[in-house]
Amino acid sequence: MMRNQLLFVLALVLLVGCRQGETEPISPVHPIPDERQLAWQDLEFYAFAHFNMNTFTNMEWGMGDEDPSLFNPTDFDPKQWAKVCKEAGMKGIIITAKHHDGFCLWPTATTEHSVKNAAWKDGKGDIIKEVSEAFRAEGLKFGVYLSPWDRNHPAYGTPEYVTVFREQLRELLTNYGEIFEVWFDGANGGTGYYGGANEERRVNKKNYYDWPGTIEIVRELQPNAVIFGDAGPDVRWVGNEHGFAYPTTWSNLMRDSIYGGMPEYAKKYSSGQENGTHWVPAEADVSIRPGWYYHPYEDHKVRSLPELLDIYYNSIGRNSSLLLNFPVDKTGQIHENDVRQLNKLVAKVKEDFSRKIALSGSNLSASSENGEYLVDNLLQPEMETFWNPKSGELPATVTIDFGAEQTFNRFLVQENISLGQRVKSFALEIKNENGQWETLAKETTIGYKRILRLPDTKTSAVKFTIHDAKDSPVISHLAFYNAPKLLLPPTIARDKNGQVSFDLSEEGLQAFYSLDGSDPKSGGIAYKESFELLQPATLKAVSKDPVTGEFSEPITIAFPLAKKKWKVIDPEKDANQLIDDDPYTNYTSKQNRASIDLGENQEVSGFTYYPIQNRYMSGLIKDFEFHTSIDGKNWQKAVSGEFGNIANSPIEQQVEFEPRTARYIRLIAKSTTDGQSATFAEIGVLLTE
Repeated sequence: MMRNQLLFVLALVLLVGCRQGETEPISPVHPIPDERQLAWQDLEFYAFAHFNMNTFTNMEWGMGDEDPSLFNPTDFDPKQWAKVCKEAGMKGIIITAKHHDGFCLWPTATTEHSVKNAAWKDGKGDIIKEVSEAFRAEGLKFGVYLSPWDRNHPAYGTPEYVTVFREQLRELLTNYGEIFEVWFDGANGGTGYYGGANEERRVNKKNYYDWPGTIEIVRELQPNAVIFGDAGPDVRWVGNEHGFAYPTTWSNLMRDSIYGGMPEYAKKYSSGQENGTHWVPAEADVSIRPGWYYHPYEDHKVRSLPELLDIYYNSIGRNSSLLLNFPVDKTGQIHENDVRQLNKLVAKVKEDFSRKIALSGSNLSASSENGEYLVDNLLQPEMETFWNPKSGELPATVTIDFGAEQTFNRFLVQENISLGQRVKSFALEIKNENGQWETLAKETTIGYKRILRLPDTKTSAVKFTIHDAKDSPVISHLAFYNAPKLLLPPTIARDKNGQVSFDLSEEGLQAFYSLDGSDPKSGGIAYKESFELLQPATLKAVSKDPVTGEFSEPITIAFPLAKKKWKVIDPEKDANQLIDDDPYTNYTSKQNRASIDLGENQEVSGFTYYPIQNRYMSGLIKDFEFHTSIDGKNWQKAVSGEFGNIANSPIEQQVEFEPRTARYIRLIAKSTTDGQSATFAEIGVLLTE
């Protein structure tokens, strides 16, 4: 009996040995991340908070001459920030402790331009203390943004200021517990208050701050913190403020060739370099609104769910982390509109990765395996376990045989970056109905994480092939998911000629509509191509997922009379943009009016005014008169009034009046919000039913 057991064990050892073979040692491909960078990489998703003097002056970049007493949040609640971030799965926050205007959110000993002279809490408050404590209480990380540029300090541009800047850094890194990231902006030097000098001061961005000396302070006081800057040294800017990394994103960087504020950085270095000398991974920073700081007129401009999803997949899905900014409002809280959109994003991402295609070792086979680094390891999400083909065997292929047809539209793959970023190109192939292999996707880099959004793909088998790599690849994980469609109502637009077009949130969806306000889910018209709609109508539409049979929420649009026959009769520059049915083009009138020929008599009962939608808006009409005419010569006033809150809520304004026959209309600006010439995005008319 004992003899048989020994023979069985020997046979098992031989079997495993034959399968694994001798394990070849794997040497790192330099550069490689250090421990603090590996810990940072696992965070993936965390918050930025722009909250400072600019919040109360409605600015993006303050000049530095602001009165400190203006800083006065009415209901400051960092626990709300922390709750929002934790529920969203974010791992921490970085706060603008000091922006370019020089105002410090803590009672620093280095300047009077700080919260110690604010109206808030009679100068006894400390924003940094309260935020750091609120986030640590939730088990979240805390980081600080400290602007090197200071438009307030009189010594900026001299060696004395560098000493001040470093003392501010020491205060932040000494008095507020553990810091996970220190963020240095690349904007340095320019016009400013500078203690009353009110002049332009330029510095040598490469040498002025003596960055090696500043970095030593961080290493001394916060050895586990990563340092962010254009050149790192630990984490780099992605090179844009859209939140997008690149189809080819290397974590390697020629760090010694770069400095903060380098003009050519975004074009030459932001995507990393295959042969970079240092490990400096990308961080994608983006605001949930157009601006970084809070502006009331952007309350209706929070990014849509499709925009936020694009940001997620093009940052975290492209070997980058995602730093999502919240412009905290004047109360001192994250605005409810921002929270709403964040929660939509988080819910959709969870949904996208909730339908994982189940795999086991029997589903996987590889072109080769290096000893203990088996293809089965790909099923484990841990970086420490990985598949590695035998050295020199490229292309290297993993075949996934599902055993039966499966549908997927997401592919996730990761490298063991502790051994360096290696993969230079890879491809996915699927087995078609004829049993032949056809290419589904061709891509370049992988890095810490790569996620592909793919069309709905039905197949029984997939090949994942690495065609080129810096050395034998070390792949730690791969997975397939079948994400549900993003089922949103269609986006609907009508041009000046009355052509209505639909834009669906994802390929493969259908749309149905009605023109009488009835429910389009039953008996609605199937949308196939753009169609003409000249007369006023109530269009109601839904999207439908043909696979699940589910419908989106409906969207209802009350279309006024189309502008096909209209003509602007106050001919100034860009006059036709007033009636092009595009709210993102503008018309500025030095006469402070807009006069339009409707082309024929109409029974008019009101008008609409759409203010310009630029980031920095000017000439919004406040007080108005609206006139009508039959012949374009004799005008009668139909209504006058005020667009009361248009500066803070620049949405389409609608005004009704007693019906009258008119061929000509004129909107006159009696005053604007800023005293500048009146601006218009669009004008429309309401007709008598």
